[in-house]
Amino acid sequence: MKTEYDLSKMKSRKNPYAVKLKKSVTMRLSEDVIGYFKQMADEKGVPYQSLINLYLRDCVANHRKIDISWQTTP
Repeated sequence: MKTEYDLSKMKSRKNPYAVKLKKSVTMRLSEDVIGYFKQMADEKGVPYQSLINLYLRDCVANHRKIDISWQTTP
């Protein structure tokens, strides 16, 4: 192996994994929701934010939709 390498002639290219990087977002979540995921994360031995990401990724992969319909009183 060389002690020095000449990188001046090297061509640059875009990072092929840049598309898969995570984006930081700010969300307001209820304390009970955070507590639920923290407890489950402790049981599974993973960070709770990763667990929330995995859960949301599963929702995307399975095209889960939430039914939000407000009942009206007659």
